Amino acid sequence: MKTLLLLRHAKSSWDDPEIADHDRPLAKRGRRDAPRMGALLREEELTPDLILSSTARRARKTAEAVAEESGYAGEIELHDEFYPGAPQDYLSALQKVWDEYQRVMVVGHNPGLEELLETLTGETLHLPTAALAQVALPIEHWIDLDEETEGTLINIWSPR
Repeated sequence: MKTLLLLRHAKSSWDDPEIADHDRPLAKRGRRDAPRMGALLREEELTPDLILSSTARRARKTAEAVAEESGYAGEIELHDEFYPGAPQDYLSALQKVWDEYQRVMVVGHNPGLEELLETLTGETLHLPTAALAQVALPIEHWIDLDEETEGTLINIWSPR
């Protein structure tokens, strides 16, 4: 059994219309919510063994804040294909994860994360910014994860 944590990036800023979408920073609310979700992971004893993140600035900054507050000690792996990120992009990256990692967190974007959640659990849910979903996967090896995997949604948290 593996655990997948899906985290949508925290709220980003639209203050500067000249900034490319990929480079948008976190808004004040995002800078507040991301550490909250890291603290929640620590409190729930769900600190990830590995964090994979989109290269988009708002996702990277979310991943960094969550990692720090959760007590995550590893490196954050950045994945270009997570921006904007279709379900298959996330699945392909996860299939390459070493089996020693039991609990993996993916930090990415909608609609891809919501579609991945639906693909793996059959649940159609909205993931607002900084929302976190915990999915139990009935697999022993990450390479076995695919669109046919029938995971179970264990919990979903929102920073509000």
